[in-house]
Amino acid sequence: MAYKISEDCVACGTCMGECPSGAISEGDIYKIDPNVCIDCGTCADACPMGAISPAE
Repeated sequence: MAYKISEDCVACGTCMGECPSGAISEGDIYKIDPNVCIDCGTCADACPMGAISPAE
């Protein structure tokens, strides 16, 4: 199961730097590519806004 980024994202880039698979892309709200995400949760742990959670 991939992770997703909610609208609480402030595009700080912290998650992008922590993602070991390079699944996160920049934007006004960052996005996680579910085909590249390895479901490790590193991004969610790193997000200062709590904007990342497991996708359902």
